Amino acid sequence: MSHIKTRKYAPRSARQPVLATATLITGFAFALPGAAQVASDGNDSSSNAATTLDNVEVHGVAGFTAEKVASPKFTQSLQDTPQTIQVITSELFNQQGATNLTEALRNSPGVGTFYAGENGNTSTGDAIYMRGFDTSSSIFVDGVRDIGSVARDLFNIDQVEVTKGPAGTDNGRSAPTGAINLVTKQASLRNAVSGTVSVGTDAQQRATADWNQTFAGAPGSAFRLNAMWQDSDVAGRDHVNNKRWGIAPSLAFGLDSATRYYLNLLYVKQDNVPDGFVPTIGLPGWQPQAGQAALVGHPVDPENFYGTTSDHDHVDAQMATFRFEHDFSDTLKLTNTLRWGKTVQDYLLTAFMSTGANTIFTDVNDLSTYSIRRSNPTFKDQENTILTEQLNLRADFSTGSVEHNLSTGLEFAREKQDALTLAATNGSNWPAANLYNPEWNVSGLTWAYNGASAAGATTTSSAYLFDTLKFGSRFLLTAGLRIDHYQTEYETVTAAGVATRLEDSDTLFNWKAGGVYKASDDVSLYANYALSQQPPGGSNFALSTAANNAGNPNMDPQKARTLEVGTKWNLIEEGLALNLALFQTEVTNEITGSAAEGYFQDGRKSVTGIELSAVGNLTPNWSISAGYTHQQARVEEGTAVAADGTNNLAYTPEDAFTSWTTYRFPFGLTVGGGVRYSGETHRGTDGAIGTPAFTKSYTVYDAVASYEVNDRLVLRLNGYNLFDKQYVAAINKSGYRYTPGAPRTFLLSADFRF
Repeated sequence: MSHIKTRKYAPRSARQPVLATATLITGFAFALPGAAQVASDGNDSSSNAATTLDNVEVHGVAGFTAEKVASPKFTQSLQDTPQTIQVITSELFNQQGATNLTEALRNSPGVGTFYAGENGNTSTGDAIYMRGFDTSSSIFVDGVRDIGSVARDLFNIDQVEVTKGPAGTDNGRSAPTGAINLVTKQASLRNAVSGTVSVGTDAQQRATADWNQTFAGAPGSAFRLNAMWQDSDVAGRDHVNNKRWGIAPSLAFGLDSATRYYLNLLYVKQDNVPDGFVPTIGLPGWQPQAGQAALVGHPVDPENFYGTTSDHDHVDAQMATFRFEHDFSDTLKLTNTLRWGKTVQDYLLTAFMSTGANTIFTDVNDLSTYSIRRSNPTFKDQENTILTEQLNLRADFSTGSVEHNLSTGLEFAREKQDALTLAATNGSNWPAANLYNPEWNVSGLTWAYNGASAAGATTTSSAYLFDTLKFGSRFLLTAGLRIDHYQTEYETVTAAGVATRLEDSDTLFNWKAGGVYKASDDVSLYANYALSQQPPGGSNFALSTAANNAGNPNMDPQKARTLEVGTKWNLIEEGLALNLALFQTEVTNEITGSAAEGYFQDGRKSVTGIELSAVGNLTPNWSISAGYTHQQARVEEGTAVAADGTNNLAYTPEDAFTSWTTYRFPFGLTVGGGVRYSGETHRGTDGAIGTPAFTKSYTVYDAVASYEVNDRLVLRLNGYNLFDKQYVAAINKSGYRYTPGAPRTFLLSADFRF
């Protein structure tokens, strides 16, 4: 195996300002008037509520705002943390009727599921892109990596934390531009029962319940149970269905003492009909291949389903967490977390590629005779497991006049992924689907395991140290470093029984440093620089012998460096948080070259942008969450990755805006809504001919109205895509398939609490 050659980087070009301030102000004008907090799924709607979360106490959660993130590695409030971090509270996503992670992330500008998969393979689960890069492998639950390409439900989630910029110092290997952490609910010292029952258009049905109970005979102990059931068709899509149920018990002891114990369990079962999406035939930018000339100007119905009754996505997700906390004093605290998790996925999708060769007809002039071959059945039999031990020590002390907030710890993790290969056994495919009127109740394909398999595992030992030094009342210096020693083992077995085994191990050093200057108690100015790394196989446990594959053990880790400067303001008596950030991320060690000339790791990509957000209350009854981003994501050195031949990164809108605002009237009525805008995106390139090289921008308007019948019942009506905008939400790499945006729908919910 030849080793990677290196050569010096090309000179860096000067950066230009990304956007005028006037554009930011104009963007926020989109926000609709509105208002108030509606409690559901067991969340306290009091403006002075304090919620006890895993790892740390998060105080002052009020409506759409949170004071801190849950991780003990962040020792300061959001106001004094030199980095862009957005906390999406349950108050916000429950009010919007969001049920899964993808829907909650609509509140973060430029973050979403813009990518629909490779040629015949459709992305499953939460395929999240953020600031130009795939972030799907950087999703965490209570600070522990959550692996598996599945959709994550929100029924047991208190808040979603979006950390933007390299997160390698915080979490170890991660995507270049950030990480997402879900904070779970757990038992607390209160007695309450709450929940939500929802029905909507396109046969949407869902119910959640949240019961928390203290033990009279055991002071300081409590039990909490969250449960969920859903059986919903997908709006605007024939036959696609999301059916799941889940249960999450939490048991806690010593909540009123210095030593606390938590046992949290989770089980979720999904039985879905997956979506292979819709041909891009006739869309803007599409050009016919041979045999498709008659299809120009005749796009298919976006509701069409080209799969079969055999398509399925069965998921079993299990998680057990034991947490121990001990306060030696008010300034010294020890936390230990032990987590075991397993996700099993059994998946069959009838996929297609709408090429000219796969488009058949009996009468070239009769569109009703056109069919498309369902020739790409995609199988998945995959199991992901993780065993993690995390130990953290938090200490507050002083050295002379300098105050320290120290967080240090050790982490050990064993992550494993096993996959068995299934394939068609009869050498045939499903019958072709009529292009404009497909039938899903067909037979003809048989399949079985063919003996091939793949197994990958990564063992990681880590040590980290974070410290915030306070010099008087005006200046804070925050620094962190992390050392990860990893070993990845990967073995594949072909159907003929030929085994290939690869290994890779190394030690990674990640760090970050930032300074905060407090111009006043309510105004912070900051700068931050961070480095994080992704080793070969770090995102999917898969190593490769290919000389141009980032998973080749000969490759150096991918490195991401981010510089961010910004300001954070607390306005209106700390009721409104206004943040502005300028950022630049540079990713190096990308692969360039060719088989003839050799491959090099001198490729370089960058994302430069600006982000503005406003979250909180304009008045006691008027709440708002809004964000705007402008980003230029480019290939600075290396092969173009966008189908249009530009140097843009794929699946990244240059401009994005999101807003949600509500207003509560004195007589119990709450009204509000929001606007979501996503700019044009560039799809990836793979040599496909005639398919759209881009997706058009779109704007979607949502609304909510709720009425508090009494202290125990609130009726809520959500309306989505009110003007029934047709748009492309995601496109696959070849451009043959796209995800239609959801049409106008309505959801009626009853939120109850006792």
